[in-house]
Amino acid sequence: FREASTFTFHEIDLRYGELVPLFKDVEVVFHLAAMAGLMRSWSDFDLYMTCNMGVTQRLLEAARLNGVRHFIHGSTSSVYGRFADGGEESPLEPVSPYGVTKLGAEHLCRAYASNFGLPLTILRFFSVYGPRQRPDMAYNIFIRALLYDEPILIYGDGEQSRSNTFVADCVQGILLAFEKREQSVGEIFNLGGGEVVTINRVLEVLAGLTGKAPRVTYAQARPGDQRLTAANIDKAQCILGYRPTTSITAGLQAQLEWQRALLLVHGAR
Repeated sequence: FREASTFTFHEIDLRYGELVPLFKDVEVVFHLAAMAGLMRSWSDFDLYMTCNMGVTQRLLEAARLNGVRHFIHGSTSSVYGRFADGGEESPLEPVSPYGVTKLGAEHLCRAYASNFGLPLTILRFFSVYGPRQRPDMAYNIFIRALLYDEPILIYGDGEQSRSNTFVADCVQGILLAFEKREQSVGEIFNLGGGEVVTINRVLEVLAGLTGKAPRVTYAQARPGDQRLTAANIDKAQCILGYRPTTSITAGLQAQLEWQRALLLVHGAR
């Protein structure tokens, strides 16, 4: 893809690289780079601070200096805390270092909007899954375990609920924020899927799709884990026309097929 004629690819470390020249003549910035992952944020907090807050500030400054017309910032439901089931005005009480740094990045965005008039939109993503999901994320791990007949470890009782967002639905929301700039600038939107399911239910669906019974062991819940995410997407539906369409079964089927293809071609785990 680096040789595609429709864009120019720059390989650069956003923590240290020179960003201002890269933003010359750029009209819109989609800031989707971050250091993700819950557990590592407890042990590598400096790295999360640098990547999630420091990098965001550097991008905002480069955007300001170049007169960028729209800065779209990707955030997370983790800013809400253990329970994320309300609208965008719900209390922000993150319970993990990851969530804290992502909330800090949001505050930096607001500071640049307030002080310099930078036109920006904040999008809070809820549990994005599907083809090309990161290998450290739960559904990728579950599918690999089923394909390799390996045991599955669940932290907690498995009844924690997630408002999963299929990757194509997430992309739809991002593009709508871009296309409807006049309506989205200055706003925050939750982007989630239309279903809320427990982790145990996800395993049931995957068992049906693979024809294999998962061998599950339950362990103590991890510090900072969210108990419930149920995306309230009323605002995104009303203002942006956002309509997630992918069911959890269809989304998991797509991810399963992608991981199976990787296994067949590369033997990738």
